[in-house]
Amino acid sequence: MARGFFLTLVVGLLTHTTSLAQWEEVGPLTANPHIQKESSNILKANPNTFDSTFIYAPDTIALPVFDEFSTNKFQVYNADYSDAGVTFDKVYKLLDMSSVPLASDAAFTMQQTFKRTINVAEGTFFDEAFTPTQIRIGSLASYPVTHVPTNVYPPFYIYDTLDYPNDVDTIWIPEPDVFQDSATQFFTSVNDPDLIWLDHHAYHNYSWAVEPWSLGVVSFDGLDENGIPYAINTTTTGYADYLTSKPIDMSVTSAADSVYFSFLWQAEGFGDIPETGDSLVLEFYAKDLDQWNRVWSVNGEGVSSFQQGHILIENTDYFKRGFQFRFKNYGGLSGSLDHFHIDYVNLRQFSGHQDTVIRDFAFVYPVHTLLETFTSIPWDHYKTDPGSKMSSNVHVVVRNSDNVPENEENGSVSLVYGGVEEGSFILDENTLNNADLNYSPWTTYHSFHDFTGGAFYDETKPGLMEEFEFISRATHQNSNFTLNDSTISKQYFQNYYSYDDGSAEAAYGPTGNQARLAIKYTPYEADSLIGAMIHFVQSVDDVSDKLFLLTVWADNGGVPGTVLYEDQLFFPRSPEYRIGKNLFSTYYFLDTMKVHVGGTFYIGWRQFGPERLNVGLDRNIINNDKTFFSVDNGISWNESQIEGSVMIRPIFSTSLDPLLGITMKTSEELSFVLYPNPTSGVVNIRMDAGEFTTAEVRNIQGQLIMQVTDPMINLSDYPSGVYFVRIPESSKTFKLIKH
Repeated sequence: MARGFFLTLVVGLLTHTTSLAQWEEVGPLTANPHIQKESSNILKANPNTFDSTFIYAPDTIALPVFDEFSTNKFQVYNADYSDAGVTFDKVYKLLDMSSVPLASDAAFTMQQTFKRTINVAEGTFFDEAFTPTQIRIGSLASYPVTHVPTNVYPPFYIYDTLDYPNDVDTIWIPEPDVFQDSATQFFTSVNDPDLIWLDHHAYHNYSWAVEPWSLGVVSFDGLDENGIPYAINTTTTGYADYLTSKPIDMSVTSAADSVYFSFLWQAEGFGDIPETGDSLVLEFYAKDLDQWNRVWSVNGEGVSSFQQGHILIENTDYFKRGFQFRFKNYGGLSGSLDHFHIDYVNLRQFSGHQDTVIRDFAFVYPVHTLLETFTSIPWDHYKTDPGSKMSSNVHVVVRNSDNVPENEENGSVSLVYGGVEEGSFILDENTLNNADLNYSPWTTYHSFHDFTGGAFYDETKPGLMEEFEFISRATHQNSNFTLNDSTISKQYFQNYYSYDDGSAEAAYGPTGNQARLAIKYTPYEADSLIGAMIHFVQSVDDVSDKLFLLTVWADNGGVPGTVLYEDQLFFPRSPEYRIGKNLFSTYYFLDTMKVHVGGTFYIGWRQFGPERLNVGLDRNIINNDKTFFSVDNGISWNESQIEGSVMIRPIFSTSLDPLLGITMKTSEELSFVLYPNPTSGVVNIRMDAGEFTTAEVRNIQGQLIMQVTDPMINLSDYPSGVYFVRIPESSKTFKLIKH
């Protein structure tokens, strides 16, 4: 199979089970760690009761309704029981037939109970059924509660044995199925006309769409508002995300006012391609009819430029106070699948069929970094000659969405530290618009700017880590919307190097037994590695129980060469998931050792099994020329053909040793001798330097069979064979043979 053909095939099958062919793959996410919450922190009511939940009465907003999604206009629900204006209704589960709540200890059963009279002498018994009691029972699963008249019985049986002393026994039914309960429903209102959206199912973001017309879109997939699949571990399809407007006062207008609803949409983007059976749907709400009507839909397709929807509203059912609109998607419910994205939602009157122009000049993406190549580097690596670390190719993407050319103007980037502006750069107008006379209509401009010579650093910032904001601005005179003429980004200086923006759009990895993955880094100065930060993501198959060895390679003419470090065979790692944007799992080298690197190196893993291990892939920053993989035991290496940045960050010792409690081990400290070897039973451990503390002994299967605190190992009671001895003070595992 040809290499290029296989890659094309894999990208087209993102929603399918991972192929086990020996190559590289990307797959969809089955959770969104950017918005996902720890299960203990997800504030959901008990699914069997509405107790202590709020019902919010939304405010009604006025025309026009417009959102280009550069900012978050989703309604916030954070009421507290003690807030002014909060009311409540306490509802009981069991009522008598006059709607009076029964006693708090009231309990019944739905099954018929009885009194049994037993004649022991004659060997007979007689059952007399209890007379049912009629009460009203309501379900507390949802509000309001409807109480239904129901026949119930006492939750016990009576056994009366004739001719016996103490002859009456009452047998209670444990945990009767009908018992008194209550739930309190709280009510409040929200009133913020600047906020438009009632629900949070769809995902407001700045990274999932391909070349949107401005900063920010809303994305639809198979994950809920907590970043969790609607139907985990299934192949179920159905309606997933909803994006619902607040009630809108349309009573002040009519069809004669030419009311139009416009929006932009895109399928797939940087996400998963929706199949033809998937769809994005727009519905309008007719308040007096209490009815949602489909007015527009589109089926799934591959990624393309954003397309425009433009709908004339004529139906008089919609010209009411309380009109609403909503988008929803139909697709896979088991993960971040079947993506659609929308932008520039606009409902207004006094419009027309020709009114499709969006007069906006905007950033398309945030500016990710001002550093050369990297999104973060250690602060002490940056402080030495900081100007040379600044990028000569800061990538800026802007768009003129107007239908006429717009005047060119300089842009700027301001550096902010602690809320105070400390410097600025000019984004030259001729560079921003690629030397056009003006900004051409309906055109997206990619430009690259030289920031070398500038710097974040001055002598007042001697710390170990730093964090800055930088504000990028670009505008023209006739823009109707100014919110997306600027973008705020953060520049981090931590103890690691990184290529990514902290947000994964896909899961990546090589496949094949003993496959290797290596990410290339060339640090600004020689230093010592102490481990790696890796952002593993959940995908179609759970691989959290699969194993790998963290590995560092030297450079060999542009590909990985000699192994500088690899985890010991019997101390492998496995993927760990962290929840939240820019949260990585940290894997330190064994025994807190350091690996010195003086130039280009590669960091990654050697995996045991054939499965893709699902490291995060940032698809917004392209660095696949730094990603290499091998499927023939490291004999040959391939450069990745899948665009993006693999989210593996090497951690440097830098000047953080006092914080980490790490010390460099000398060659003398690493010198151990085991004798005799081979042995018939007893083995001695000699250390040339330092003090012995402990040793672990494992059998050929990797099972721990012994841990000693004296420098002697006694294998007399163990069978002949091969054993492995690990001493924490050493970076090596010693092979031991018993006769």
